[in-house]
Amino acid sequence: MKQVALVTIHGMGETEPDYAATLFQTVQQGLVQPAQLYCGTVYYQDLLQYNEQRVWQATGFRLRWSKLRRFMLFGFADAAALEHRKEQPHSLYHYSQLKIARALYLAKQQLTADGKLVLLAHSLGCHVLSCYLWDAQQAKAGVKPAAGIWRDIKRYQAGISGDIALTDEDIAFLRGDRLTALITTGCNIPIFVAAHAIEQIVPFTKPRHDFIWHNYYDKDDVLGWPLADLSDSYAALVTDIDVNAAGGFFGWLAASWNPLSHNQYWREQSVIAALRLQLNIALQTPPVKP
Repeated sequence: MKQVALVTIHGMGETEPDYAATLFQTVQQGLVQPAQLYCGTVYYQDLLQYNEQRVWQATGFRLRWSKLRRFMLFGFADAAALEHRKEQPHSLYHYSQLKIARALYLAKQQLTADGKLVLLAHSLGCHVLSCYLWDAQQAKAGVKPAAGIWRDIKRYQAGISGDIALTDEDIAFLRGDRLTALITTGCNIPIFVAAHAIEQIVPFTKPRHDFIWHNYYDKDDVLGWPLADLSDSYAALVTDIDVNAAGGFFGWLAASWNPLSHNQYWREQSVIAALRLQLNIALQTPPVKP
């Protein structure tokens, strides 16, 4: 059994199922106890890509700036689809949350009874995960969420744990009771809340007293934003960190100074070092109550 689980969630645009494989290999180098780390992923692009591919094949072949257009089409179609009619029981919002819960359930099965959870999210995945945690914390507080699986988590047992009944301990893990750190990169939550009044811009409730949220953004990344200035409640929860997302020499040459930096965070050494630090802290810190 492992002491710490690192679970990632990808961002907008075309993404392969093994999107985090290189990151996992890199981050384990330098850990104090690499054998005590479980690595898992949330993959939701398969919910979206069929229709996006169909639209691209119907329209994209005759347009200029094909790479940029393809990224914009797949990326913003992802965002629109996940918000569309999210209150419906079979919405993509609902199914993306089911993907998160399933990945977290699998992680819990690999952990010791007091094992910790660290989450890493990129781009649109930051918003998707934030919504999941918001709904989970609302349910914990006795408030029925407006959408998603946390309206009645046990109803979705089959998609989360199969034939095995969800225990109270499972549900506590799924809602974040053992979540010690959230790392976000290229986060675009401000795009989703920009039209709201400031009193409506509120993050999810801190899931445990020692929880930290570090948000990494690059000033050249038009899709990555700081969060602490959104509202007082965000300022109390999030620490923003400005980085130059280069991803090595060729990334620095081609992308670090422009919007292409959006896809470089998980190759950037400062981000990898910071993630490794949080994992080492989790691996060495004695368990405490949420």
